Amino acid sequence: MTVQLSDWPHLVREPQNGASHYLLTLHGTGGNETEVATLGQHLDPNAGVLSPRGRVSEHGMTRWFARVTEGVFDVDDVIARSAELAAFIRTAREHYGIQDAPITAVGFSNGANIGTATALLHPETLTRVVAFSGMYPFGDRDPIGDASGVDLLLLNGAADAMAPTASVEHLVLRAEAHGAQVERHIRAGGHGIDMSDVAAAREWLAAR
Repeated sequence: MTVQLSDWPHLVREPQNGASHYLLTLHGTGGNETEVATLGQHLDPNAGVLSPRGRVSEHGMTRWFARVTEGVFDVDDVIARSAELAAFIRTAREHYGIQDAPITAVGFSNGANIGTATALLHPETLTRVVAFSGMYPFGDRDPIGDASGVDLLLLNGAADAMAPTASVEHLVLRAEAHGAQVERHIRAGGHGIDMSDVAAAREWLAAR
């Protein structure tokens, strides 16, 4: 699959102060590439940022893939859009001359789900994901192959009705069964990002 960067709204910020790595920032439902890029600055101000916009619209809200209803995803579309995002990453690497730069996806909610899905299905393109308030993205299916190079950080609220604990636990089980390394940060509260999430993500990123 190939994509045209001119057809895909996105922003790019170069690394600062001698850094060479990038954060692929992935917004949640209704978000955009500009606002989620600020999350990258909070996590690692020296990292470059590659921030695309989801290309699915749900009642005017921007998303990464279609869903049937709240919490029920169109798994075929998840798989197709993951391939599309992987193609975007490859094309952006070549276009911006960052073929060898380490890239870590950082996503919130719907963005966390597409980042996780892309890493698990396309580990040759993306291997590290920081997933805020994400869940298992494949419903009752398991399309994952060898994910032995994938490294996931899952940050969730224990009372998150939008990303239920049972789904997160299923994600851990399936990802680890396919060889991925998974670390979890669980806090009180529901859907969102709090300062303990940010601190845990900063520590995880710094270690890598």
